[in-house]
Amino acid sequence: MFDEEELRTMSPHERIRLLHTLAELDGAAPQGRQAAGIASVFRPSERRRQIVLMVIIVGCIGLAIWTGVLAVTLPRYYRSGGWRGAWVGFDIALLMALAATGWAAWRRRQVLIICLIVLATLLLCDAWFDVVLDLRTPGFELSLLSAAALEVPIAALAIIGARRLLRLTIGMVDVAQGRQARVPPLWRVPLYSASAAETFRDLFPHLAGDAPHADPPRGDVPRADAEREAS
Repeated sequence: MFDEEELRTMSPHERIRLLHTLAELDGAAPQGRQAAGIASVFRPSERRRQIVLMVIIVGCIGLAIWTGVLAVTLPRYYRSGGWRGAWVGFDIALLMALAATGWAAWRRRQVLIICLIVLATLLLCDAWFDVVLDLRTPGFELSLLSAAALEVPIAALAIIGARRLLRLTIGMVDVAQGRQARVPPLWRVPLYSASAAETFRDLFPHLAGDAPHADPPRGDVPRADAEREAS
């Protein structure tokens, strides 16, 4: 039998392994509605997944056909209306994405990953349309310089940051499961499903309806190890 002193001398990784071993021996999984609620959060519907895949496939085919039609039928030059509204509206969306990214970074929230991806997408779109639409105009050099010096580098940093945060999250989940293998490339990492419900419950006990005063475990997860694996 372990006493308190022995538990204190154990490393965080050893305590996590002990916790999972005890849970397996006692069958200490969430019970009743609590278990169903946790599993429902992480269990993707197979039918829904198939529908999404079919929509993506049909969308790719349709978009490819439509792109070919536009390439053949669109005029080379076109005088557009609503120019001010289009660009002002786009810049407002870009400003909101940048502000949301700053808030998520300041508050240290996981939504920062989504904000970084959205911000990078908008910056790349801005750079593309600035350069293409200013082609053969007096403002082309300024648009090209702005894209090369600001928009594209910031977008690249946002993508790199989102990738690092994703790998860090995956590494922390793997550590919580007792694995310390190096995090593989993201395209090889499977989606987490219902099998990961217990892991997420360990990391975020408040999702499982635990006591309101319970905080997510911090000292039990060797953050340095996870960061090292994610780098």
